[in-house]
Amino acid sequence: MIRVQNLGKDFRSGRRQVEALDGVSFNVEPGEALAVVGKSGSGKTTLLNCIGGLERPDRGSVASLGVNLHELSRHALSMFQREHLGFVFQFGNLLSYLTVYENIEFPLALNGIPRQERDLRIGALLEKVGLASSARALPGELSGGEVQRISFARAIAHRPQILLADEPTASLDSQTGHDLVQLMLDVLRDQAASLIVATHDPVVTELADSIMHLRDGRIVDEAQTAVL
Repeated sequence: MIRVQNLGKDFRSGRRQVEALDGVSFNVEPGEALAVVGKSGSGKTTLLNCIGGLERPDRGSVASLGVNLHELSRHALSMFQREHLGFVFQFGNLLSYLTVYENIEFPLALNGIPRQERDLRIGALLEKVGLASSARALPGELSGGEVQRISFARAIAHRPQILLADEPTASLDSQTGHDLVQLMLDVLRDQAASLIVATHDPVVTELADSIMHLRDGRIVDEAQTAVL
């Protein structure tokens, strides 16, 4: 379970202080997919970063799997992220100097997965995302949609219990985006994991279990905002 309570995050913009998040509270259960929607600047990415431990909130707490992430030491947080969290970024964030195979292998090697098991997992994942023939390709040789599929495969290779995705379909056509989101949901439900995805894409919101609307860093009722 993910439990977010009264989360607040401030940034400085010149002389002005901006509340990127203001009193955000919600829960996400195992096997549940939550779509977070809102205009650019509404706080979606900041929220994901705080939930994933990439940014520290100024107020409130994030408890994932019963652990308050922001009470952990830097080392303990890094270990928790490696073992339990998966991230899918908007533009893939693959390492350009590593092959597709090596990009997916990287988190598995960090977690001490034996080589034979790594080979089996990577082969199965490449089949699942339809890129079995691209194992030795470099990211620069792939299309945007292929990069996103590999980014997803890397994010779930270590079988995380929480997946965070920031605009994962932004660079994809409608059908490819639909297929990726459906695959994401199928895999996460098989693993009883939780998914939080920040999105503008109606394809994602249609497939998610629930939708949360953000405006100016606050949760608002759907009737109060038009975000799609």
